[in-house]
Amino acid sequence: MGKIMVEVTEAVGVYPKEAVAKVKKSKNSLLIGLPRETAAQEKRVLLTPEAVALLVNNGLQVVVETLAGKQSKFTDQEYSDAGAKVVYAAKEAFDVEIVLKVEPPTLEEIGFMQVGSCLISALQLGKQNAEYIHALNGKRITAIAFENLEDKVGGMPVVRAMSEIAGSTVMLIAAEYLSSVSDGKGLILGGITGVPPTQVVIIGAGTVAEYAARTAIGLGANIKVFDNHIYKLRRIKQLLGQQVYTSTIDNYTLGQALKEADVVIGALRAEKGRNKIVVSEEMVAAMMPGSIIIDVSIDQGGCVETAEMTFHDNPTYLKYDIIHYCVPNIASRVSRTASVALSNIFTPILLQMADLGGAEEMIFNYKWFMKGVYTYRGSLTNAYLARKFMMTHKELQLLLAARY
Repeated sequence: MGKIMVEVTEAVGVYPKEAVAKVKKSKNSLLIGLPRETAAQEKRVLLTPEAVALLVNNGLQVVVETLAGKQSKFTDQEYSDAGAKVVYAAKEAFDVEIVLKVEPPTLEEIGFMQVGSCLISALQLGKQNAEYIHALNGKRITAIAFENLEDKVGGMPVVRAMSEIAGSTVMLIAAEYLSSVSDGKGLILGGITGVPPTQVVIIGAGTVAEYAARTAIGLGANIKVFDNHIYKLRRIKQLLGQQVYTSTIDNYTLGQALKEADVVIGALRAEKGRNKIVVSEEMVAAMMPGSIIIDVSIDQGGCVETAEMTFHDNPTYLKYDIIHYCVPNIASRVSRTASVALSNIFTPILLQMADLGGAEEMIFNYKWFMKGVYTYRGSLTNAYLARKFMMTHKELQLLLAARY
């Protein structure tokens, strides 16, 4: 009988096919959209093709706008092979349950979104206005600022990852603008035998400062770290594993250090809103000509009085003969590395969200995720934004309690 079957199949040309592998289904198959970033200076993407493959294999659906990963060297073909649906209209990538973006959406893009959907993106306080909040609330969108998200141990994973990248990258930027090729002072960042090392002042003692300090020390530069929190100064010395110059911020000591500095890194994180200006215009005017200031905290208002936001296509300007580099998203210079780091953070969050049944359940079950929410179903839930834009807000805990 078996021999007859073989002869028949050979004659007709019909062969049995392998069964399609069963895909694991989540409790709720979420539809996720990955639109292309339209801001000229933004090159990152929140999910890599590998992450998309993992999500699809776990029953989620992913819609990717064409060229969304181009700036990070991920092709449409890679996303398609991973199981994503590649679309050619931005509206289709926004017409989903959960929108993943790096830059906040424009008012037009918010118009594309579904009523009651979820947005996960940066908030970028320094660039926001009341109209943006009204647009989100008009569509009852639950918006989550990823820079405010916490992890289970109280850390801020997105801020930490981008700060590590920014801290490591700022010294490479400084080296570039100190060189003669960039019409700088003609100095090597660091030092060689018999030549005094370059002087680096780092304002702030957080993650950016830690990674900037590691890079500077590795190159052989002298560093001075300033912060008003003694515990942060103690911690950075411990993390660096060696004695470095540390000081609290006072005008005289900081002013003297700036006069001798070749490189100044502004890395103060905002506390309760806008950053505090600690480097005055007078201090900048007293610095050595040709020195460089990189204000990493410019997206939160900056900590240098002469700092003004710049962009990757024209990143520097001169003031008092001091080079100012004030690009808000330094991590975008190394967009592929940054995209992989972001994807590693958001992939497990999306899997958890699918298992629970959606963004709302995620907010209700995890306080660390709730920390990122700033609008919820038509209401502003962030007290600082309410004060800034003179709007009313509602406590998220009360809104969630009202569900039941």
